[in-house]
Amino acid sequence: MKNNYDSDTKSALQAKFDAQKIAFAPIMFQAARALRNLGILEYLLKTKRKGADIETIAEATKVSVYGTKVLLEAGLSLELVMIKNDMFYITKTGYFMLSDELTRVNMDFTQDVNYEGMMHLEESIKNGKPEGLKVFGKWDTVYEALAELPEKVRESWFAFDHYYSDYAFPEVLPHIFKINPKKILDVGGNTGKFSIYCVQNNPEVHMTILDLPGQVKEAKENIHKAGLDDRISTHALNLLDNSKPFPTGYDAIWMSQFLDCFSQVEILGLLQRSYNALDSDGSLFILETYWDKQEFEASTYSLHATTLYFTAIANGNSQMYHSNDMEKLIEKAGLYIDEVVENIGVSHTLFKCKRKV
Repeated sequence: MKNNYDSDTKSALQAKFDAQKIAFAPIMFQAARALRNLGILEYLLKTKRKGADIETIAEATKVSVYGTKVLLEAGLSLELVMIKNDMFYITKTGYFMLSDELTRVNMDFTQDVNYEGMMHLEESIKNGKPEGLKVFGKWDTVYEALAELPEKVRESWFAFDHYYSDYAFPEVLPHIFKINPKKILDVGGNTGKFSIYCVQNNPEVHMTILDLPGQVKEAKENIHKAGLDDRISTHALNLLDNSKPFPTGYDAIWMSQFLDCFSQVEILGLLQRSYNALDSDGSLFILETYWDKQEFEASTYSLHATTLYFTAIANGNSQMYHSNDMEKLIEKAGLYIDEVVENIGVSHTLFKCKRKV
């Protein structure tokens, strides 16, 4: 990893300025959203060569002159816009705020899923529970709530979840199919997206989705719509109940962006049950985004922020892990890492694990 966390070389002036950015971050975040959602950045992109003054922007976007003015001035400090001779122009950062899919997905996830509940982060840390989830209702984890969350929240949650996994799927399939699996257990299969993708790209494989009842119900609907009822089975199970074994007889088990949803104690239980579900020569594939494995500082920053979503909203006890944490748990479960593939998709690492002989 290229990031350096063992030094503090900023000047006192820069450090104090950065502290002010943090102090006002929630306010400025909303200003950035408003610049995006009200069409101001979009208009500036259209007029990027000649720029536009406040009155022209206000008229074009149907936002009051006052509203346009205060947002653009905030945009200057956010470095989303710049000003020359009273004319405003979009910056490179402004362009990515408007047009980059990753930024949009992350921003909507922050706003719709996290913003209100994150006020309970400190409470969550103290209690070891996702206290922020109560802004949506009474559930122990967000996974139990997914089927019942408000539609906009669900949309942003699934957009966030699928964005990262969707880019990884095409790259990861060759590594899975290399062992010629006939039966794959998709643990935490959610809406069935990966299982559907798998069988559409391999006519010989049969998938079984293992997940909570609410997710299995939605997966079955998607499987039926795709006409794949004979290729994909489902199995509803409380994944946190270690007294409930996984179904057995699989030559491959797949876990994508799954184990980061659990505490280390819970992960160990899931890995031990995976060990028991595998055939003697079977493989467990774990696809995760480890914060120490990131090529870019922006990825590590995003993963550290995502950990706090797990703390305050998701379940109160999981995180985006350091790869060493996962390696130790794999070893403890009686497995070993047979192969490591890095830089998959946006920011993923694939561990291919096998049972110790």
